[in-house]
Amino acid sequence: MNVLMSQSTEAFLPTTYGPFDIRSFPNKENPYAPALVLISGDPENFQIPLIRIHSECLTGDVFGSLRCDCGYQLHKSMKLIADEGGLIIYLRQEGRGIGLHHKIEAYQKQDLGMDTVEANEALGFGPDLRNYDEAIEILRIFKLTKIRLLTNNPAKVNALEKVGIHVIDRIPLLALPNEHNKSYLDTKRQKMGHLFP
Repeated sequence: MNVLMSQSTEAFLPTTYGPFDIRSFPNKENPYAPALVLISGDPENFQIPLIRIHSECLTGDVFGSLRCDCGYQLHKSMKLIADEGGLIIYLRQEGRGIGLHHKIEAYQKQDLGMDTVEANEALGFGPDLRNYDEAIEILRIFKLTKIRLLTNNPAKVNALEKVGIHVIDRIPLLALPNEHNKSYLDTKRQKMGHLFP
């Protein structure tokens, strides 16, 4: 099922990591929150490119929150992909799909002692409501069937493999633990199956 609208828009985006092209792919259900793709290099020449599928995290990506590892993963991916070429697919799935307001509510519950999974469940949500349909469609638009994926999350690998996009290599993104994110990282490992050493 196609979830993206047929038109996309592309522009040049110079960044501190190097030059990218940015392409916007509106979603049929919510055209005002498009999936975004940062492109480094010429996709026509990609063989087995480096790919990051990143879910929006305003607090980490923009504000530099130390509660999670999202900002680190995005910016490390931008540096690696700017150096080598590839795509960053930026999905608008804030708070693992629960939205920004509910994510802040979950933070409040975490401040009272819950972990990230318990906080989501206390609000009536599952631990992770994301899906990767937009990312799959974008990879198909770019005619990519073999990739190297920057991720700690086996659910991303499984979602791609299930539809015939082969993850030739999974490259971990390992943020250093700190006093604010250590329990969050432990929960991702223990309850969500994320792959950390």
